Amino acid sequence: MRPKIDDTWFGSITVEGIRYEHDIIIRLSGKVRKRDKKLSKAIHGTSHILSLAEIKDLYRERADRIIIGTGQEDKVRLSKEASEFLVKCGCRVDLWPTPKAIKRWNDADGKVLALFHVTC
Repeated sequence: MRPKIDDTWFGSITVEGIRYEHDIIIRLSGKVRKRDKKLSKAIHGTSHILSLAEIKDLYRERADRIIIGTGQEDKVRLSKEASEFLVKCGCRVDLWPTPKAIKRWNDADGKVLALFHVTC
């Protein structure tokens, strides 16, 4: 079951009443876990560019779509390699500032994964 996201503030996101003070990903199973930023930082020197390695860690074959919350100030982007990988896999990806991405997540249908950046 897809967990409902209650709200977000700079530096936090609340999912089903549980507050997380770090970036998160949500699996197809609904499991919430901490985002592994080092997968992107090691390649790009920042966690604001999502690397191919990080997207491969997130992606699952059964997924139809990935919703990415790009931060409160819309700073996160996909690397060219990550974008090309998702196109090749036939997986739609939607990037929105985190508050808008949460609304899309809560309204989404189908097999959806998510990554939410909670700061800038």
